[in-house]
Amino acid sequence: MNETIKQLISKAEIDKRVSEIASKIENDYLGEEVVMICVLTGSAVFTADLSRKISKIPVIIEFFSVSSYGLNTESNGIKKTYFETKVPLDNKNIIVIEDIVDTGSTLDCIMNHLKTLNPKSIKICSLLEKTNRRAVKGLDIDYLGFNIGDYFVVGYGIDYANKYRNLSYIGSLEFVE
Repeated sequence: MNETIKQLISKAEIDKRVSEIASKIENDYLGEEVVMICVLTGSAVFTADLSRKISKIPVIIEFFSVSSYGLNTESNGIKKTYFETKVPLDNKNIIVIEDIVDTGSTLDCIMNHLKTLNPKSIKICSLLEKTNRRAVKGLDIDYLGFNIGDYFVVGYGIDYANKYRNLSYIGSLEFVE
């Protein structure tokens, strides 16, 4: 079976949208510090680009490791979580940075954990969202890049079997025989 990739969102479109999100975050938190929590590994590229576009407010970057995919294209529902930060999150403005919100179960797990740490505020920033696949209700994405259909996407940090993270665009991965 061969894999083909069809471009869905160009590098230019991503760059423009990341700049818009950065500007909105700066305006929302002017005069305050923000802790961006990068959900590894898929959102690393997005987090790096987003944080470099924010210059008007202080930003601390932390990392969480959460996984529910393994080497498949479907979430197996099993969460492998590593919630440790070097910075205490008590009374901090937190923005969780996700690559994609699919069913919402991984993000729900993260949010439930963060709420126990007594933050000043928690917001969600996701590059992509699959609204039609959402199983967990009540998760509001405060900063959203793009709403996409039910595609299995790769590129811009998002992988399939650890491949394609290096692509500068978002593409739909298709399998052909």
